[in-house]
Amino acid sequence: MTEFFIAKRYLHSKHKLNFISIISWFSVLGITIGVAALVIVLSVFNGFGSLVKEILINFDPHVRITFTSENALNEKAKIETFLNNEKEVQTFAPFVEGRVIIFKKKHFEIITLKGLSEKFSNADWGLSTRIIAGTADLKERDKIPSIVLGLPIALKLSVRVGDTVSVISADKIQRSAFSYSLPTFQTFRVSGIFDINNKKYAEGYAYTLLQSAQKTLGLVSTFNGYEIRLKNISKSNSVKSKIIKAFGSTSLKVDTWYDMHKNLYNVMLIERWTAYLILSLIIAVATFNILSSLTMSVLEKQKDIAILRSMGLGENGIKKIFMYQGILIGFLGTIAGTLLGLAVCYIQIHFNIYPLDPTKYIIDSLPVQIRWTDVVVISLMSFVLTWLASLYPARKSLKINIIQAIKWE
Repeated sequence: MTEFFIAKRYLHSKHKLNFISIISWFSVLGITIGVAALVIVLSVFNGFGSLVKEILINFDPHVRITFTSENALNEKAKIETFLNNEKEVQTFAPFVEGRVIIFKKKHFEIITLKGLSEKFSNADWGLSTRIIAGTADLKERDKIPSIVLGLPIALKLSVRVGDTVSVISADKIQRSAFSYSLPTFQTFRVSGIFDINNKKYAEGYAYTLLQSAQKTLGLVSTFNGYEIRLKNISKSNSVKSKIIKAFGSTSLKVDTWYDMHKNLYNVMLIERWTAYLILSLIIAVATFNILSSLTMSVLEKQKDIAILRSMGLGENGIKKIFMYQGILIGFLGTIAGTLLGLAVCYIQIHFNIYPLDPTKYIIDSLPVQIRWTDVVVISLMSFVLTWLASLYPARKSLKINIIQAIKWE
């Protein structure tokens, strides 16, 4: 292609390096840095996002149904039938939770006691994956129910696996106060201690069997709702919509894994988009350099343009020369930036060039996860900005008066 050949010669001449060429190569460098920065920063955000998601999802159900009125309790059989027939549901079980006071001698803490079904307590996700001492087995032993505590709570109460603790529900204390009687408490044996990098669970929850929690909380045979694990987590919103459509939202509340930590995920999303917009400014500045260098190139090459026009090259061909020149700058910068960004990410993943102190952080290195959709979006954005920056100079080249440009030649 004649136009492409001329555009390439204008960008890089073997015989001289002028001011316009220097600006063009600075534009290439600017786009390279901008694209590389975007690839690296978004990959780091992806790494942190995946880490947080993995920690929370491995502990939380994919969907949770919470009863908000007594009417929902009357539909337990219908809900269970619906969940059994739903093809996306892998497993589900009832749960119960309530505020309690747990104490050992002079030490006490106010926490949430959660009752789990036996199949959920021993599942290959959740509580059993976070045990650091003892086991997640919540079965009664010697008629004493078992309990699993978070590490911070165990340290505050000075208890170990095998020790006993006393638990009393806040509702029982309230009823005892009105009836002028002493509140009764339940003794539990600590069967395990878990730890998770989430203060909400580690410092605020203890786990026992569903029946033991019902007895302690005074709920007899009732429970708070169902926790559901799906075959495919991406179907969470679909299953949520089906449940709401089948049973309404007046007597029950349905939350997906995203809804349970919506504020955290929203903050992470805002941070990601903010970083994307700020770093895109680097590419935007580079495209302004492209606009200015191409505009000056048009002014410098007026005689060349006039000669080419007089030799029969049409307006579309002249326009293509400067469009190709700008696109070539964008292409070189985008490819170089993408390769540089991917190289840095690869080195961090495999060689850990930026380690973290594991005593201060929950991980020992900066997490990086490359998503090819991000790479494609960044590349397309760079190309589009470059193409837009090339439009004005290319159109300006068509306004040159051929006779005025070559009349003294």
